[in-house]
Amino acid sequence: MPEKPTDATVASQVELAIRQLDSLFTLPCVATRILSLLNQSQTSSSDLSEIIESDPSFCAKIFSLMHRQGLKLNDESPSVSEALDKLPAHIIRDAVLSVKIYPTFGSDEDRITFRKNLITHCLAVACCAKDIAEIISPQIDPQLAYFAGLLHDIGKLALEQAMPRSFAAINEQAKSQKVLSRPLEQKHLGTDHTILGKRLAVKWHFPNQIAIAIWLHHSATDRISQSMPEARIAQVVQLADLIARQCGIGQSGSYDMPDWAGNIAQSLAIDTEQLKQIRQNLTEKVAEKSRVLGLDSPNAVQDYYNIIQTTASQLAKEQTKLSLENRQLQTASSYLDFATDFLQSINSNASAIDIAENFAVRWQKFYQTGPVCLYLRPVIKQQILEAVVAESPSQTKVICLNAPIEAPAIPQEIASSFAILDAQEYTDWLFEQLAVDFDLKNTKLAPLLSGGKAIGAIVFELRYPVEPEQLEEKFKTAASIGGIALDQACACRNQQQFAEQFLQLITEAGQVQPVTAKAETKAVIEQPQQITIEPLDALAEMAGGAAHELNNPLSVISGRAQILANGETDPEKKRMLEQIQENSRELSSIIDDLMSFAEPPQPRPSRTDVRQILDEATQLATMKTRVENIDTQIEIRDAVKEVFVDSAQIVSAIANIISNSVESYTNKNGQVKIAAETDGTGDFVKLEIIDSGCGMDVETLQKATHPFFCSQPAGRKRGMGLAHAARLIQLNKGRLNITSKLGSGTTVTISLPCKG
Repeated sequence: MPEKPTDATVASQVELAIRQLDSLFTLPCVATRILSLLNQSQTSSSDLSEIIESDPSFCAKIFSLMHRQGLKLNDESPSVSEALDKLPAHIIRDAVLSVKIYPTFGSDEDRITFRKNLITHCLAVACCAKDIAEIISPQIDPQLAYFAGLLHDIGKLALEQAMPRSFAAINEQAKSQKVLSRPLEQKHLGTDHTILGKRLAVKWHFPNQIAIAIWLHHSATDRISQSMPEARIAQVVQLADLIARQCGIGQSGSYDMPDWAGNIAQSLAIDTEQLKQIRQNLTEKVAEKSRVLGLDSPNAVQDYYNIIQTTASQLAKEQTKLSLENRQLQTASSYLDFATDFLQSINSNASAIDIAENFAVRWQKFYQTGPVCLYLRPVIKQQILEAVVAESPSQTKVICLNAPIEAPAIPQEIASSFAILDAQEYTDWLFEQLAVDFDLKNTKLAPLLSGGKAIGAIVFELRYPVEPEQLEEKFKTAASIGGIALDQACACRNQQQFAEQFLQLITEAGQVQPVTAKAETKAVIEQPQQITIEPLDALAEMAGGAAHELNNPLSVISGRAQILANGETDPEKKRMLEQIQENSRELSSIIDDLMSFAEPPQPRPSRTDVRQILDEATQLATMKTRVENIDTQIEIRDAVKEVFVDSAQIVSAIANIISNSVESYTNKNGQVKIAAETDGTGDFVKLEIIDSGCGMDVETLQKATHPFFCSQPAGRKRGMGLAHAARLIQLNKGRLNITSKLGSGTTVTISLPCKG
């Protein structure tokens, strides 16, 4: 094994080799047990599920099979027995036979032993993770934790299968150096088993939380899970992995001394006595699982060959079924042109609504229908949904619709199963918003399903007679193609948002102070709420881009309106053109505000007296609020002298905050207290601006520093004061926190640097 780090080419080759796997090797003893059950005339579902849920290979295969068969797996509490109840016996048997057997001939005894020990380790982590989840329930479902533990090392199983020599060399190096294998994998392969395991979890359609556990179980889960609850499952698996290694059950391929698990246990609120109980029961539980798999069977290979002969004879009886399936494939081939045309019209970067538009056009063309409207399932807690309308193949438009309030946008009858409904009985809310004439008595409604859930629905005018019993057969295949494509697009969008959120949390871990109060329970909501202003760079960049994009067309509109107004003799038309000019000027002013937020001048910091800044800010606030004498009470500790900031920018920011405090009182005549003190380190001066005005509720507080957000009625204020303040303070390397309680007032805390 070379000592020099690998390059990106090797990492790509490794990932390619792993992606080509369609299943993991299973041991002959396990295959023998499961085929023996399948060959029985009356197979016990519980016995079969007991084996499958104890073996990572078969468990992964069943999860993947569920998706391929279009069956929904409960992501929150997956169940193998439930999956087996839904799958036909011959489908299960075919899937089992497709799993390759671990090569025992030509393999050295050490390799076979390691494979068994690694599976034993996975069983130990699974049992331990389930025990942990039962203690902290209902935070994590115990069954979900079990499968996350069972599958957490599929990346290692895959590496050992795809590139046994390289993996064996890495394992030997880890053993000789008594270290974790993961850093060595990264060094020699350019990737590691957690990343490769996540790739397989996505490819094989594992529940999302299991994929997260596979990916993050070697990361700093205690910190990540504080800001990302989805990662808590990884914390459970990480603790289970440490306990299993400490107990010496199986072999994980890592040979370092496991860290004490107390910190993670404490984070999960598990005490020492509970940890002790988990350890005491673990060996017995793993031994029972090993017995189910027959890991200690002395004649495993011969038993496997015997059962294969029996199975082969039974497969011959299934031959007649293949001809039936062949006829069904011939019927399905009539949809090939539709699928080809549709899939070639989209690319990997297409958004869900772009794909919806392409699908609606091709649906209309393929089925020769009248107008078509396709709308996507609304996002949770949002009342707006995206839709596309195709009046003809060359006349389409994307629109936003208000979701119905009293009923779901996708009727319950088609939310999880396919059916063709009469649209006029369910979509009055839709037709009220469309400027398209549908022949309602001939308009149908169909779901776009993927994995047993409706991603959207398609409304279309059927212009020819179809027998009722043939409706579903005629439209189901094409609808499923659209549903799957749209589901993939929505999933990609969600995964991208998840990855961006994850990266942002990691990046900001050392930059943003933690929130000291959260609105998680009713009791907490009744206390004053505090927010910490997050970095505004991305928001400012977006605002600047929007302002630039708006400015050019606005200039054209304003200029053309002025030219037309100068030459217009009709008084009414002239008044309307002047009205356009007036509103253009107002919009231009808004854009100027947006630009000043997005691209303020770079600070020119210098040492400035704090008293001077507060006096100037109070004077500026007097001008802004038009209150002659603002009732301010300023207290400056003796140790407070100067700050190193751009005084003009900070004066403007503080003036905006004082103005907000003044306007929080009904008659603008309440007192505003301003206190200044050092932060104890001497590096920052802390200013507190306190009022006893109307205060803010949680929702208002969360949006207080957003550009153009204002809690007052529309038209009263533009809502840029606190946004400007937060932006200017951030540019001057300061921090801004807001604490507020509805009806009791608001405290704004500003920290400004004393040194350059």
